[in-house]
Amino acid sequence: MAIRIYKPTTPGRRQTSVDSFDDVTKTRPERSLIAIKKKTGGRNASGKITVRHIGGGAKQFYRLIDYKQQKFDIPAVVEAIEYDPNRKARIALVRYQDNVKAYIVAPVDLKVGDQVISSKTRTEIKPGNRMPLEQVPLGMLVYNVEITPGKGAQLVRTAGAVAKLMAVEGKYATIKLPSGEVRLVVKEAMASIGQVSNPDSMHIRIGKAGRKRHMGVKPTVRGKAMNPVDHPHGGGEGHNPIGMKAPKTVWGKPAYGVITRKKKKYSNKFIITRRTAKRKKK
Repeated sequence: MAIRIYKPTTPGRRQTSVDSFDDVTKTRPERSLIAIKKKTGGRNASGKITVRHIGGGAKQFYRLIDYKQQKFDIPAVVEAIEYDPNRKARIALVRYQDNVKAYIVAPVDLKVGDQVISSKTRTEIKPGNRMPLEQVPLGMLVYNVEITPGKGAQLVRTAGAVAKLMAVEGKYATIKLPSGEVRLVVKEAMASIGQVSNPDSMHIRIGKAGRKRHMGVKPTVRGKAMNPVDHPHGGGEGHNPIGMKAPKTVWGKPAYGVITRKKKKYSNKFIITRRTAKRKKK
């Protein structure tokens, strides 16, 4: 993927960069693999806003992604690489030998005409092939990692994400996640070989507010720009700091870098090294 930068003909264009879509080979989605995606506006069933800053945006169909890939030992041919408005990664339309079509998350370097296969035993080590972690060579880069065998991929699914298989010992495999966390996963859990496609998406600059509205995101106002009645950071004359020891949410709870994970969460025993928390700037 490449990033396109326009000539600075307007203030918005000066700051904007966009995806070139050079790797996309098909523009319309497969009709049998899409579903209606309704807008919520951030509101729950009672009509109350429970998630702020959501509203508007372009209409989208949801692509039904096969995260399980349980048609074992049946080769599938890649028919197209498509853009998905619901995720940053590219998706691949594959056709199995029994003429069943499916969408999968495409890895880097996967091209039209390539074959991918999912197997319970070790298969060829190439991007897109899927197998249990115990069958993957140590040091290999993987994505679409299961936590519970048979449930489907839950880890390492976003654009450019990649995990590294560190060791397989006893009942568990040790993997290093993109966040820096090192954790144990059941060795029978499935994983795909390679790195998730579209790694350059993190470098795209939105550039202007209108483009964010097309994405369904409404304006976000800083707390310190509000009145005291509206936010704990509000009030004061001119440009003042927030006036407290630590930042808070609009509801008065600690914010930015605060650990929200439960101390007695059942999966703590599987985490060997915690991720490095990044504190957001005030």
